[in-house]
Amino acid sequence: MRIGHIRRRSDFVRIAAKKRKWVSLGLILQVDQTLKEDLLEGTPLRVGYTASKKIGGAVKRNRAKRRLRAAVAHVMPFSAKNGNDYVVIARKATLTRRFEDLQADLKKALEKTEAAKIMQTKK
Repeated sequence: MRIGHIRRRSDFVRIAAKKRKWVSLGLILQVDQTLKEDLLEGTPLRVGYTASKKIGGAVKRNRAKRRLRAAVAHVMPFSAKNGNDYVVIARKATLTRRFEDLQADLKKALEKTEAAKIMQTKK
């Protein structure tokens, strides 16, 4: 599945205003429904990444965002609901947290924000 990108500031502000978020040790996840005009792009879900200067200089912020992109690529195609916009925010621990723990943080955040796919179990 292709993951779209959120680039416009107005989208970041709209998602933050919904106050549907989960804070974990490695990341913060904010969620909102995709606007109808943005659904026409053909991407079922869109993700934006951000890291403030609290994380560190440009090198550290870029590394944190790369780690978040990798975690999203491993988790969201299988676990995230389509039709939502997501903003993943780096925290200080994003730089040093084990990658498996970062993925677990993302899965837990999806569940807590009710943005996780409901997995069908065979009986």
